[in-house]
Amino acid sequence: MFNAIFWILLIWLLINGIWMWFKLDDQKLQKTFAWINVVAVIVGFWVFYGVSHPAGTLATWFLVVSWVNVVIAILQFYFGYRKAN
Repeated sequence: MFNAIFWILLIWLLINGIWMWFKLDDQKLQKTFAWINVVAVIVGFWVFYGVSHPAGTLATWFLVVSWVNVVIAILQFYFGYRKAN
């Protein structure tokens, strides 16, 4: 389960990050992706701290992916809820 969730989160991070930068002006899409990213962050941290896993490089990268998802979610909330000039 740990490995499967890691790869799902990594693929989501790549798709989400790339799509986000090409659609910065689409506030509805940014809001939607931000809320989906919140769910991904919750699942990621829940799996990391709730499921036993061997210590190693994958565990470190799992945390990196989770924290990068947090940063991307913050950026998406900013771009999604900012006022248009």
